Amino acid sequence: MQPTQTSMAPLINSVVESLKLGWDEQFYVHNEVLYKQTQLAALTSEAWSNLSIGTEDIWSNYYRTLVNIRDIEGRIAVLEKEQSPESLNNLKGMIKILVAYKTFRVTDLFGDMPFFDAGKGFDGIEYIRPKFDTQEEIYKYLLNDLQWAAENIDYVNDSINGEAYYRIQEFDNLLHGDLLMWVKFANSLRLRHAMRIAEVEPVLAGEIIGDILLNELPVLEGYNIDTPILESVLMNPAEQSWLRQSSFWSFSEHKNLRMGSVVWHEMSNHDSIDGSGIFDPRAFIFFESNNEGEWVPYPQLPDASTTPAGGIPYGNHRDINYPIKGTDCIYSPFNYYLIRDEDDIPEILMTGAEVHYIKAEAYYRGIGVPMDEGQADLEYFAGALASVAFWKQVKEESVIWENVDPGFENTNAYNVANLIFFAENKLEQLYAQRWLDAFRQPWEAYSLARRTGATPREGEPINHFRLPYPPSEIEYNAQNALEAIGSQGGDDPINKLWWIP
Repeated sequence: MQPTQTSMAPLINSVVESLKLGWDEQFYVHNEVLYKQTQLAALTSEAWSNLSIGTEDIWSNYYRTLVNIRDIEGRIAVLEKEQSPESLNNLKGMIKILVAYKTFRVTDLFGDMPFFDAGKGFDGIEYIRPKFDTQEEIYKYLLNDLQWAAENIDYVNDSINGEAYYRIQEFDNLLHGDLLMWVKFANSLRLRHAMRIAEVEPVLAGEIIGDILLNELPVLEGYNIDTPILESVLMNPAEQSWLRQSSFWSFSEHKNLRMGSVVWHEMSNHDSIDGSGIFDPRAFIFFESNNEGEWVPYPQLPDASTTPAGGIPYGNHRDINYPIKGTDCIYSPFNYYLIRDEDDIPEILMTGAEVHYIKAEAYYRGIGVPMDEGQADLEYFAGALASVAFWKQVKEESVIWENVDPGFENTNAYNVANLIFFAENKLEQLYAQRWLDAFRQPWEAYSLARRTGATPREGEPINHFRLPYPPSEIEYNAQNALEAIGSQGGDDPINKLWWIP
């Protein structure tokens, strides 16, 4: 017989497990759309037009998980009648943070979405087709929830008013019961999303950012003076007992991503094909040379004279015959190990490096804190060092990562960190580095590009601002979906989300 009931622990870990990137999400959304729109890579051929397969993956993952989250919330409500509500604060805070992370990700791609009444179908037929809530309402609710979590998770004491806290340590597969890290994650997410709404809600954004920075609240740390801290929130396959097969599948089946000229020019001083112009160590981690051992970017804006890309750089034959990328592999592909390793390469939720970059922007622009270029420079500097160190650590912790271009040893993190002192526009330099750091988080780079319009780019400004709703939502929740589409000006990529200026 199949079990019909479950306990709190597997429910919570099902939510954590849902943080893994979807197979179709990576193939049809990341590889076919987001890398192209952010120009973090070059799409050499638009051969896969089934975007809806990817949007369905994102949407269904979220709403399947939301059902479990509502179940957890119901169980917490029952427990609150059996013990003091305060003894459940750590558990409640953890759930609020997970809900916030997942919901921000979805609304930042689609805009308005069912939220407050969603996932409650088992509570009554009135919830079967939930109404859409505005992105503004959702954002403000989640930011309040994150503040509650940061203020009420107790990482110092084991009990409150003589009653032990409900323990989450035994089933926390994300941060392994480290309650201080949960608080840091909450505050770091507050920073990320407060900065995201700074153009449309400057007062609220300033209040949140100022609260965190001026009160020195705990956040993820990347670098402390000359010491790497490298705090991050990650989905680690080996630690969590799963295989990251989706990444390799999405590249080996898709085949059409290469290093583009935009990202190349952010990591190399000149176009010498021997790689002698590369100054950024991450270039050797993100990409590799072509079949002839040459560093050649694919033009970000190809024309009729551009030689087509080809080869087999993402074939698993390279496990035993690494150098063979195919004679037609004339452009630099993504690094094979970065997308091949199923055990040791993490999926990234947030890093300390990103937090430094957010702080730097706050000080450069005076958002929530006094404008302070010197402090901003220091935060940028720490962010750059943390980013390079993080990616170097990713490479070093991969058991299968055997081949490293010799040029890697001739570069160092200070090549990147010192760029800020020579930048004509420090804010644009900051955006360039935060964009580059999000290389394997193209959804985050997409948000940065849409908000600022100032990430590295060739050609016209970005004019792609959202994903269309998946067909299933329009079919099964037609009235609410069509009303939401109408209120947002249409279901087209050119329609901006609420927080995009």
